[in-house]
Amino acid sequence: MGQTLTEKILEDHLVEGELETGEEIGIEIDQVLTQDTTGTMVWLQFEAMGLDEVQTEIAAQYCDHQTYQFDFKNTDDHRFLRSAAGTYGAHFSRPGNGICHNVHRENFAAPGKTLLGSDSHTPTPGGLGELAIGAGGIDVTVAMGGAPYYIEMPEIVNVRLEGELPEWATAKDVILEMLRRLSVKGGVGKILEYTGPGVETLTAPERMTITNMGTELGATTSIFPTDEQTEDYLERVGRGDEYVEIQPDEDAEYDDEIVVDLSDLEPLIAQPSMPDNVVPVSEVAGEDVEQVIVGSLSLIHISEWAGMLAREGWVAEMMAAGVNFSEATCGACIGIGHVPASDSVSLRTFNRNFEGRSGIEDDNVYLCSPEVAAAAAIKGEIIDPRDLEEEEEDLEAPGVELPEEYDGSKTDLIAPDEAVDDELIKGPNIGDVPIRDQLSADVEGEALLKMEDNITTDHIIPATQDILMYRSNVPKLSEFTLSRVDDTFAERALDADGGFLVAGENYGQGSSREHAALCPMYLGIEAVLAQSFARIHRANLFNFGIVPLTIDEDTYESIDQGDEIEIVDDVYEAVTSGQEEFTVRVGDDEFTATLDASERERDILAAGGKLAWTREQAEGASGATPADD
Repeated sequence: MGQTLTEKILEDHLVEGELETGEEIGIEIDQVLTQDTTGTMVWLQFEAMGLDEVQTEIAAQYCDHQTYQFDFKNTDDHRFLRSAAGTYGAHFSRPGNGICHNVHRENFAAPGKTLLGSDSHTPTPGGLGELAIGAGGIDVTVAMGGAPYYIEMPEIVNVRLEGELPEWATAKDVILEMLRRLSVKGGVGKILEYTGPGVETLTAPERMTITNMGTELGATTSIFPTDEQTEDYLERVGRGDEYVEIQPDEDAEYDDEIVVDLSDLEPLIAQPSMPDNVVPVSEVAGEDVEQVIVGSLSLIHISEWAGMLAREGWVAEMMAAGVNFSEATCGACIGIGHVPASDSVSLRTFNRNFEGRSGIEDDNVYLCSPEVAAAAAIKGEIIDPRDLEEEEEDLEAPGVELPEEYDGSKTDLIAPDEAVDDELIKGPNIGDVPIRDQLSADVEGEALLKMEDNITTDHIIPATQDILMYRSNVPKLSEFTLSRVDDTFAERALDADGGFLVAGENYGQGSSREHAALCPMYLGIEAVLAQSFARIHRANLFNFGIVPLTIDEDTYESIDQGDEIEIVDDVYEAVTSGQEEFTVRVGDDEFTATLDASERERDILAAGGKLAWTREQAEGASGATPADD
């Protein structure tokens, strides 16, 4: 039996386990990346573990979220990150140099390599044949220290592309079609491997537009085979010698198959307030639009053009037409700048439109291709660009044209041997890493908050600028925990000294931010009862010593906020012994909850989290004990 593309790369990096669906595997990581809102904690954890130097082939620290530096906290974070990169041997991308995924793929991403990043859109370079996975910061920390990354072997789904995109349909519409079919949880536990004759019709940047938003499906990652389009792109970034041809075998077997005929696609749009709320643009045509934003990391072939527009003299023309320009940053996507007006529609070429993410509650954010966005900017309302073409005599479908070379993200990239600093520089806002004690035998407390389906990490820890500046200050940051759901939660949780969170399906979808587990841990949350968990957040709960228990719909419906809950079992003993079913008592009723965890995950949970567990492992290996410290 032949191998899939995914299996070939995993086999080449496998250090533990077998490539069988559902089995835990450990893989060697070639490259890591982190950004400024997750990176502070990554490097503080790296320091706390006593690690001396980065062990991966490439480690890169980017500053692309809080680039506006509203006060000293943001600037101090960037200075700390620069000092950490210099101290431990990572590349450092200065604020304003570009969004991490774009800069990384231009300078470092390569076919056949593995990449782990503390940003959920790390899978972007899958369009270049790199197996790239988003993870919590502490998983990146450990991998950067040379340890394997452990993950449950996902299903591998063959997404077979046929035909060719018609005029006005784009790569953005390909992934919006996938979201329309599968939903935001349809890719959980899966790797999407794109194959078929339609692949060769897509440029590498178009492919990376698709792999970027595979994250919105909940997929572990997405990946394309390599071919002439891949080689052409690498030549344009000056790294043609790194091209490697990687294709699945003709007789490769997949767990499932999805067929997308590109020629059938039309301009699509995601309505508020989920990326899977997708309809044809024609269905919402006529909706007045107040704001249009083109760019972000989710439109790879557009993000590259900013520098070209300046060199060709188009910036002045566009500014005269009323276009505003921002530096290359993730800002507007997470509500930092360009916040929409009240009761207005914002059309964006971004990858997420979760409610309130734009910086204002009850927003109306639509996601679309740059063609649809441009048409709306011209018309002042949502319009199918094909209809606009009929109205405007000189308007034609733009298609995709690549620059001869990409050279815009190297100037402000500092290599390890050019490091400015060789010791850590910490401002007053940068705190220590909280560490939880060993898991208790008795876990009981109040159901402090009951939530619905699809609670995102933006709900748990909002990403707006007034909150992001505290990413390296956990006590302060924790004050905002779940404030978008209940602004009394943080105070109540502290007063309760322990308790539970209860949620529906797909709890924790969205960003990789580990603060969404770290802050509840700091507030005393001991367990989360949910109908299902998003992959990265589930891992983060283990990493910070919070017990993630799965419950069925009947149990969920039976629990009310304020109920007293008790896990009847000796939790420490049950976790360490491999017990899967736990008895949960709610008032006078008892229900069954399930812990689906590997032996390694159970050890991490029992230790109180991954930082404590890793230190235990290091002490055991060296013969040291806590008393020796």
